[in-house]
Amino acid sequence: MVNAATSATIYEPAPLWAKVPHPMRFKEATSVAVDSKDNVYVFNRGPNPVIIFDKEGNFLETWGAGEFTRPHGITIDAEDNLFLADDDAHVIEKRTKEGKLLFTIGEKGKAAAWQEGDPFNRPTHVAIGPESGELFITDGYGNSRVHRFDSGGKHIQSWGEPGSLPGQFSLPHNIAMNGSDKVTVADRENFRLQTFTIDGEFVEQIHSHRPIAITNGKGTDTNLYVAEAGAPPVQAGVRRLGLRVVVMDREGNEATRFGNELGGEGHDQFLAPHGMSIDSEGSVYVAEVSYTAFGSLQDPPREVASLRKWKRISG
Repeated sequence: MVNAATSATIYEPAPLWAKVPHPMRFKEATSVAVDSKDNVYVFNRGPNPVIIFDKEGNFLETWGAGEFTRPHGITIDAEDNLFLADDDAHVIEKRTKEGKLLFTIGEKGKAAAWQEGDPFNRPTHVAIGPESGELFITDGYGNSRVHRFDSGGKHIQSWGEPGSLPGQFSLPHNIAMNGSDKVTVADRENFRLQTFTIDGEFVEQIHSHRPIAITNGKGTDTNLYVAEAGAPPVQAGVRRLGLRVVVMDREGNEATRFGNELGGEGHDQFLAPHGMSIDSEGSVYVAEVSYTAFGSLQDPPREVASLRKWKRISG
């Protein structure tokens, strides 16, 4: 395990890390999670929705073909079970690492009323309490809420509503534990991170450029890692507007950041970061919805890189 990153920490891209066997493909990776053995689970929108690699990028296994509507978020718990957010199916599924379904929260294919607050209308991501095993779920594209469930999937409470004031949301897209007693939400279209107690009491907010993914370090690494989405079309091509990963402490103080000042297909660039995870060595994995944001717009449309690994090499 590594300690929290500092301003002296250096990350370098690991080009062509994932050895995806032909004819398997991601189409685009939406999210990524790392288990207790540093195996890497990639939730994607290709024909093989869950593809698993070891930490060297060697292919291990795949499962889930035909079982998901629109893969969005993946989180792994202390027992290496997976929580998968299928946003267009309006459900969260708990599965074993081998793919066996343990339970489902929500009714598959049935959306709650749009922006009315009941679970779920296109949920996006799950954070898991390290001690309680409670689930905190951002909901999402068709709602403006965080829902709290016990470890067995029983609803405890919800909070939030549409808006831009503290405690309100405009597309809560991702969520991470902030210690054991708080959660931090990537309130994407409000350009901010909001932190709450696990009971839903507002603590603080900090500015971030369209924060789209947030995750925790492992072990003694207490940092939060935030991936920022790119600029809207009217600001396309302007430097230093998102498309980077920011590493910060639990209070939001920046330690370091990485990623090119401009987006693109280079090994040190991002196109559309969307999900993120950290391994025990401090390496950072970023899943990108790069086909939606970029590849589908090319002539002819083409699949482009959608999974990045940045190795922590010092600090």
